[in-house]
Amino acid sequence: MMKIMTLLGSSRKDGNTAYLTDKALDGIEHKRVFLLDKQLNPIKRHDKDGFETVDDDYEALFFEFLKYDTYFFVTPVYWFGMSGQMKIFFDRWSQYMKDKRIDFWEAFRGKKAYVIVTGEKPDPKTAALPLIQQFNYIFQYMDMEFVDYVIGKGNKPNDILSDGYALEKMKMWNSEMKTQLKLTTNIN
Repeated sequence: MMKIMTLLGSSRKDGNTAYLTDKALDGIEHKRVFLLDKQLNPIKRHDKDGFETVDDDYEALFFEFLKYDTYFFVTPVYWFGMSGQMKIFFDRWSQYMKDKRIDFWEAFRGKKAYVIVTGEKPDPKTAALPLIQQFNYIFQYMDMEFVDYVIGKGNKPNDILSDGYALEKMKMWNSEMKTQLKLTTNIN
């Protein structure tokens, strides 16, 4: 059975990205994590002694994250990139690449990734493409499957309700995932 985790990088829990996520996963069991609810501190890289211990919520979140096989990475476009909390989430992977408690590369291989982003101007359907490309490169590097993405247009609360394309795509994802879950359940 698919185990799904959503990582939401927005500063608003009821914002446009969260709305799209709710539509994509309506009626589907998943773990929802608002990164802003976690204390995630940046790390100092390339220190000759390795990484310093960081006293925050990251390690517990990271090891819980590894238990899932399908991820929704959800972020508004902030200055043409992902939110700061989402970026810290990825940056901190560097700490675990040589961690003897896990086979880092194998832990990610074959996992599925979806990306939901929203923005306003310039037109996010093109302005957010470099961010989508960044996610794509991250997933390629980790041997993860980049299943799909959506770029929604919206900034203020409920702006996303005017983006028919993004809303329809979330319906499609929801239907496809429910079919996939049904098939997986029937096989088991």
